[in-house]
Amino acid sequence: MMTKTVCNILLLLAVPLFGACTEVAYCVQCAVGHFDVQSKTRPIADLLNDPAVPTAEKQKLERVVQIRDFAVAELDLPDNDSYRLYADIGRPYVVWNVVATPEFSLAPKQWCYPVVGCVAYRGYFSEEKARLMAKELAEQGYDVDVYGVKAYSTLKWFNDPVLNTFLDGDDSQLAGLIFHELAHQVAYTKDDCSFNEAFARTVETEGLRRWLEKSSTKEEWTAYLERQRIGDQFLVTLQQTREQLSELYNRSPPDEEKRSGKQRILADLTDQLREQRHLWPNPAALDNWLARGLNNARLAGIATYHEQVPAFQGLLTAVDNSLPAFYTEVRRLARLPAAERTTQLAEHGTLIEVACVDPEPE
Repeated sequence: MMTKTVCNILLLLAVPLFGACTEVAYCVQCAVGHFDVQSKTRPIADLLNDPAVPTAEKQKLERVVQIRDFAVAELDLPDNDSYRLYADIGRPYVVWNVVATPEFSLAPKQWCYPVVGCVAYRGYFSEEKARLMAKELAEQGYDVDVYGVKAYSTLKWFNDPVLNTFLDGDDSQLAGLIFHELAHQVAYTKDDCSFNEAFARTVETEGLRRWLEKSSTKEEWTAYLERQRIGDQFLVTLQQTREQLSELYNRSPPDEEKRSGKQRILADLTDQLREQRHLWPNPAALDNWLARGLNNARLAGIATYHEQVPAFQGLLTAVDNSLPAFYTEVRRLARLPAAERTTQLAEHGTLIEVACVDPEPE
């Protein structure tokens, strides 16, 4: 299953660039972290001609070039230097996100920034700093979660590189990640993470369908569809748990009753997912996801990538699967006031608003 950026594509670096951050230390780590990544970039074309680059790495990078060219020629995604550069940052994640929710709520704490607006997480280029922030929030009584992010988009402010964090999956995961991140350069609206991520998810899925039909075997396509089916079942299970917790919190019983009810519901979820373990192509990914422990913060926004996707898919169908026409319509929607945008998008399918935070198991 592909690692998602959910709203982890926060343009953190835009904060210091626009001089509007009041938390100087936080802004500095954002800027320093981003420019450290940028300093490690090299054109992929140069790496392919470098005899010092290992053959296996060259093969992956050659596949990146094919995917990137396909994105322009077949998906009408931006033709720029993003994902035509490569950086080995020497770690498995580029950013670590911190999410916090009250003990008896699924509504995550919001952090607000210039350019991107308010988001439901706090991003750090240092895992240590992310965990220190999580510790502070836990001491204040929040449920907290910390998770690694493999990619983020600067929304065309910079040419985003392919990172070593992209290359540890199969070709469909790599292609989907690049299509998803490039989609954020096509359309983005401030303060509407659900809209942004569902749009990118739709482009990712349609792009992968076209890519796999053209470049894969029937077996690879079947395996992709099976991963999608398992992922959908995973999300259904989590959504059912969210509904149970919401019902418990909304009844407003005494805190001790809420606390014990919450523990019971989360324990039931753990049992359900462990029963499904044998169905996963990579059961260890589910084990690792569960090992972080379940709480409100883990569940706060797990469905964001998917809940609005049916409406975007309906919109794509309405324009006869023409991606250029789809992009034009999405950009028009992105310029509308939030309420009007939601109303018009809902004409094409289901919309469920949830916060934008957590990726699925890898």
